[in-house]
Amino acid sequence: MGTRILVVEDDTMTNQVISDFLEEKEYEVISALDGEEAWEMIQKEVLDLIILDIMLPNISGLELLERTRQISDVPIIMLTAIDQEHTQLLSFKQKVDDYVIKPFSPTILVKRVQAVLRRTKQASEGKNQEVYYGNVRIDFDAAMIFYKDERVPLTRIEYRIVEYLAKNKGRIVTREQLIETIWGYEFTANDRVIDSHMKNIRKKLPHLNIETIKGIGYILEAKR
Repeated sequence: MGTRILVVEDDTMTNQVISDFLEEKEYEVISALDGEEAWEMIQKEVLDLIILDIMLPNISGLELLERTRQISDVPIIMLTAIDQEHTQLLSFKQKVDDYVIKPFSPTILVKRVQAVLRRTKQASEGKNQEVYYGNVRIDFDAAMIFYKDERVPLTRIEYRIVEYLAKNKGRIVTREQLIETIWGYEFTANDRVIDSHMKNIRKKLPHLNIETIKGIGYILEAKR
């Protein structure tokens, strides 16, 4: 089975255009025109990625996002059309892997899909490694972080940030490096978004010594 993508978009023409562009790249595409139909598919289908519109009939995109995250960590790219939706989406930013604002170029959307799938593959590839920082254990193979053998509930993006800092321990990681590595070059992440993720990481992992280098980036001290 190839890479399987679910396109959830109630506008028939937009749904078809997205599906056609993805199929040209040899992705296996299934589609849904409303939230209820999509929810049934999410529960029974094996999916590698979901493209999810916010404004959907029957079950909204945001409610569908919440339901999906209760049962799966499948990568999700949200489609948002207006400022109000965009603002609402920001409160869910820790649960999505990327978002695209309408109107959008199908070619750019495909590149976003490729970037998210590439990051997901890299995160899931077994590296058979783990490192310790005091009572904090980072398991690269399982893509999990533990404190005193209790798993710390990090989001996918939070884990990727800590993983990148750990792999560059003792070296300064710039904001630009984080943006390119975590989000991909197509995504524009401002300082506020990065700061929000770092704040959550520090709250969840207070014993991990991540120092802010003002105006530059961050460093995870090599000392264990």
